[in-house]
Amino acid sequence: MSENPRIGIPLMIATTFVFAMQDGISRHLAGEYNVLMVVMIRYWFFAAFVITIATRQAGGVAAAARTSQPVLQAFRGILLATEICVMVGAFVLLGLVEAHAIFTCYPLLVAALSGPILGEKVGWRRWTAIGIGFIGVLVILQPGITVFSPYALVPLCSAFLFALYNLLTRYAARKDRAATSFFWTGTMGALLMTCVGVWFWEPMSGRDWLWMSLLCVTGASGHFLLIKTYEYAEASTVQPFAYLQLVFAAALGLTVFGEALSTNVVVGASIVICAGLFTLWRTKAREQE
Repeated sequence: MSENPRIGIPLMIATTFVFAMQDGISRHLAGEYNVLMVVMIRYWFFAAFVITIATRQAGGVAAAARTSQPVLQAFRGILLATEICVMVGAFVLLGLVEAHAIFTCYPLLVAALSGPILGEKVGWRRWTAIGIGFIGVLVILQPGITVFSPYALVPLCSAFLFALYNLLTRYAARKDRAATSFFWTGTMGALLMTCVGVWFWEPMSGRDWLWMSLLCVTGASGHFLLIKTYEYAEASTVQPFAYLQLVFAAALGLTVFGEALSTNVVVGASIVICAGLFTLWRTKAREQE
């Protein structure tokens, strides 16, 4: 399919909106029930979704699962499931606004770690942007007040895990198809969360089962929209619009959960986003040289 940014960009915006709604539902459910149980049920649906996708492709499940690097693919799936648990915990501890504001630094971590992990060259301009971006993170955390708080470190840990997951996904793509990585992500995550989450099962009210169903649907639909996005546009074209997830999540946190939007969060998040966009631009410029 030929590239068509006019379709890809709206799809990316829709993807970020759906993922923000998913985060809001996760925040509600994790505030009422154990995080591991919530993520486990979400992964059951996700695994069913990726298996269904695999059965409709040439070669079926066997083709989707075929890989020459099973350890790497398994580790990727476990890594993402762990990251989701950490981030959902951050929503409960800090709220959607602050957790997402800190999490937006993950593209900077991707840039910083691309050298040692992928062997890519990171020039002084990108290193400068990375440094400025982390100044933005410090603005959000307010050094001397919350910078050493365990709560503040939770979304930072999540951002690191997600950055590592992204880099390993790019590494795996050197030998495996995207469909293979997607299959292993869903199935390995479901296996891990079942082994862990089943020990934390709690009775859930009928109303919250409806919310859980909606969480599963938003998770699957969000990934489906993301797949369609990349069919119409390159990642570098639509990536800047991924920051809209912070906007949508912040709006949800303010209107639904009554969270506050402090000046330091606005200023710090703006610095991080600008640094991230510059890093993306420099990466794209180097690829075209």
